Amino acid sequence: MDFERLIASYEKPIYNLILRLVGNSEEAEDLTQETFVSAYRSYSDFRGEASVYTWLYRIAVNKCKNRFKEREKHNSHNSYSLDGSSEEGESPLEIPSQEYSPEVAFERKELKEQILQAINRLPYDYKIIVVLRDLQGLSYQEISQVAELSVDVVRTRLARGRAMLRTKLEHYLGDGC
Repeated sequence: MDFERLIASYEKPIYNLILRLVGNSEEAEDLTQETFVSAYRSYSDFRGEASVYTWLYRIAVNKCKNRFKEREKHNSHNSYSLDGSSEEGESPLEIPSQEYSPEVAFERKELKEQILQAINRLPYDYKIIVVLRDLQGLSYQEISQVAELSVDVVRTRLARGRAMLRTKLEHYLGDGC
């Protein structure tokens, strides 16, 4: 596959992954570009041990991880909130309003925003696993390759991350979660 087709095939999924991790569209655009620049530089060394998809996800996750480390250095005494919505006001999981009454659509949109905010407040090691599995739909094996963790660690972090989400959302959802 030539590199232009690779970009055309994977740019949107990589951008969406990064956007969900960093919560800011401009930063997601920058990190997406950095991901593909890094991928281009190392494309000739790609041995095909993982799928191209997994290889790109790993690069993107590492770019995000490095960005979070940079933030921690600069803001060591301040915590950084990742629960902002995109500048366009769109949620990546927005429900089309024509399928539901306005009240139901509003409640569902609000619930999705609460869930995304709760995901954004997870510790990074859990957040990345939850995003890759529950929002991006990667398999345990693919997540294992992307995050460079064993499948057992992926399963454990996913279970713990989901438990943290239930705790963060129980006041919002009541007894139903």
